[in-house]
Amino acid sequence: MSKRSEAIDAMPSAVLVQLRELGENLSIARKRRREPRKAWAQRIGVSEPTLARMEKGDPSVSMGVYATALWLMGRAQALAALAAPEHDQGALEEAVRAAQGRAVRSKRPSVYKIPKAGEP
Repeated sequence: MSKRSEAIDAMPSAVLVQLRELGENLSIARKRRREPRKAWAQRIGVSEPTLARMEKGDPSVSMGVYATALWLMGRAQALAALAAPEHDQGALEEAVRAAQGRAVRSKRPSVYKIPKAGEP
């Protein structure tokens, strides 16, 4: 019997809920395409039991399996967008806090200096 991953044991319940929803959505997509489990599993390159686990949102199924299922649906491009820097709210908030802190402590860079009359 394989050892259960500590990462899975520590996984927040909100993440498990989202994985279950993803699995359900992937299952619906397969069924809407009238693809039998066996054929879909072969196209993804996994066994039928692994496909069944993925469709239940099992967090032990590899990211690659989920990504391949999304690719079969024509949705693989959405993966990179999930973690795109412009959507990283925590980092954006930190950048704003840092910018606000610098604005208070320092002067504007010289490129923003307003020239006096007669200066280029």
